[in-house]
Amino acid sequence: MDLDHATIPELVAWSCQRFASSDAVLDTQAGGRTLTYAELGEAIDVTAAALVASGLEPGDPVALWAPNTWEWVVAALAIQRAGCVLVPVNTRFRGREAAYVLRKSRARLLFTVTGFLGVDYVALLREAGEELAELDEVVVLRGDVPEGCTSCEDLLARVTGEALDEGAEVRRRSAAVTPEDTSVIMFTSGTTGMPKGAMIRGGAILRGFQWYATFAGVREGDRYLVVNPFFHAFGFNGGIIPCLMKGATVLPLAVWEVDKALQKIRDERITVFPGPPALYQGMLNHARLEDYDISSLRSCVTGAATIPEEMVVQMKQRLGFETVITAYGMTETSGIATICRPEDDPVTIATTSGRAIPGVELRVVDGEGADLGPGQPGELLVRGYQIMAGYLDDPEQTAEAIDANGWLHTGDVAVMDERGYIDITDRKKDMFIVGGFNAYPAEIERMMIEHPNIGQVSVVGVPDERLGEVGAAFVVPAPGEAPDPAELIAWCREHMANYKVPRTVWLVDSLPLNPSGKVLKYELRERAVELVATPVPGG
Repeated sequence: MDLDHATIPELVAWSCQRFASSDAVLDTQAGGRTLTYAELGEAIDVTAAALVASGLEPGDPVALWAPNTWEWVVAALAIQRAGCVLVPVNTRFRGREAAYVLRKSRARLLFTVTGFLGVDYVALLREAGEELAELDEVVVLRGDVPEGCTSCEDLLARVTGEALDEGAEVRRRSAAVTPEDTSVIMFTSGTTGMPKGAMIRGGAILRGFQWYATFAGVREGDRYLVVNPFFHAFGFNGGIIPCLMKGATVLPLAVWEVDKALQKIRDERITVFPGPPALYQGMLNHARLEDYDISSLRSCVTGAATIPEEMVVQMKQRLGFETVITAYGMTETSGIATICRPEDDPVTIATTSGRAIPGVELRVVDGEGADLGPGQPGELLVRGYQIMAGYLDDPEQTAEAIDANGWLHTGDVAVMDERGYIDITDRKKDMFIVGGFNAYPAEIERMMIEHPNIGQVSVVGVPDERLGEVGAAFVVPAPGEAPDPAELIAWCREHMANYKVPRTVWLVDSLPLNPSGKVLKYELRERAVELVATPVPGG
């Protein structure tokens, strides 16, 4: 299949025929189900026909607010097959936040669940009391069906005597979709303001993530564990889509717990397991790791955080990965911009996020927009086919993000080497200034994680009367260790410039993570400010 010029509906039809007898989805969670590719294709087409029967038109936004389950896969791909636009909703959102996304996207229908993992999304939405005039229907994929909502069974029952006509309409709509059409509206996290809806082209997802699948070595028959939330580009674009391309099996996991993940890897013989570094660090730190046979693991893609070289070595030696590569992307780049190659050495994998995927350009510029040479930190700019079409109904913010020459200003601080490999040193907003010196948390974290008593670390800037800002570190001790904060600070003074040294270190059991496994820096900053204001003796 020519993925450079394909659409998601075409990929769905092709893969469900090409890999018909292979398992497409294996959901072993409560209420789970196994679907072959043939069965997945049938479920998708029936659901798409039900959307047609419900009055959904091509281009209509359809929202999906649910954890990683087999129903999510079917609903998301059915939305595409019906020619509609998928609007994934963050499962961590509360009612008002979800209502904002539904209202902003003008979603006509919402797929959701009640009761799964103890969360009733319908109740959350109703408690918010927000007016959603354009939302015609709420369909419950799993759980009790509240009054005023539609069960999935009732939705599918609309496909009856006219099923052939509706099926023909599904095929017509699928054929009418072009690679340039907006396929998904993915809302940014909103940690620095209201979430913005990035309009992502379906063709861009396929063209970009074929390289992800290729360099990660995804193969037909692979068992692909998807912990990254489906609502995120790492979960949908980087999880479901590569499996469709290669004929692998999607194994969804709704909640990350180290023991449950290790058990699933052991029991289901998982071969591919992508995720942020914190997940692998949690596995390596697990006291009973050796009790689990995880020898089936072969390939992973990681990124978005500091990765010590030793961790890459340990991921290969102790977790058993043959292929460990890092990548970089953001919602506005359809989830991918750069990636390492399988032949790259551990130092390159640990210290860079790879180089541009084919057809994509990179620049590192200073504050005036001038290009910087190798080794000089500046803002990373990206240009290519995978850049979003823009922010939904927000031309001003679109113009701020994408300049007149088509360069996306990422807001990430990067260093590029002579080979074109980039090292994301930090987010511009995470950088803090200590007495006039720029301090980058990721750089400090990368150095601190080398300390044998540190399992995980996150550094933030806090106000300081004399220097403006100084660093503060939250440290998760390595297994069986109880490091002394004062000794850690002394160690930092020996190994880094004084302005980089955290003035305060707090020991914590864990770091707060968002659903995609990234550390919630804003939560740590708030906590640090409170702790600095009321210091704890010895802390």
